[in-house]
Amino acid sequence: MNTSSAVFIRSAPDLDSCPEGDQPEFAFAGRSNVGKSSLLNLLVGKRDLARVSATPGHTKQLNFFDINRRWRLVDMPGYGFAKVGRAEKTNFTEAISRYLIDRQNLVCVFTLVDSSLPPQKIDLEFVEFLVNHEVPFVLVFTKTDKCSPTQVQAHIDQFKEALLAWTANLPLIIACSAYERKGRNALLKIIDGALEPEQKRPQAARAPAKRNTPW
Repeated sequence: MNTSSAVFIRSAPDLDSCPEGDQPEFAFAGRSNVGKSSLLNLLVGKRDLARVSATPGHTKQLNFFDINRRWRLVDMPGYGFAKVGRAEKTNFTEAISRYLIDRQNLVCVFTLVDSSLPPQKIDLEFVEFLVNHEVPFVLVFTKTDKCSPTQVQAHIDQFKEALLAWTANLPLIIACSAYERKGRNALLKIIDGALEPEQKRPQAARAPAKRNTPW
């Protein structure tokens, strides 16, 4: 897939403010400072599609981009940022939860995890939320250039082991580095395949029971 055009549509603070659900959407989520903006810029071949900020948590709304007039990229707020009031954090959690659970045209959530770190509680909680609510997702381990391949694989294996404690179905896993321009083709291949009617879309991992939002 070539990303020949990428056009900003709008920012939405909640589900009711989102664009009409007439195109398939692929959302990108992750902890603040996981390298999401850099990866999104690499994905669409633009330097400024998503703003790269030195301050974690810069994105605080759902940002929608039209890609090739065929699908939408949704840049989700980074979870876990500290500089936000209690009320705003509550609204943020409710808005994101509603989008993930109720958005009918959401095809897949690409969940970004920093591969240079061992499994973080907040990442595991977010993934557990996706599993409990049967939201299809793909795990994307970023910043693979920040440590050795052995360390990267060890952290991925630790994350998989933690997931197996509450789901038997592991999601697809992609390793990426925006700095080394690694992983772009793999991500686009997943999106392209999901857009084809005869292809199988990413499936939701399943848990025995649903729980309340843990993050």
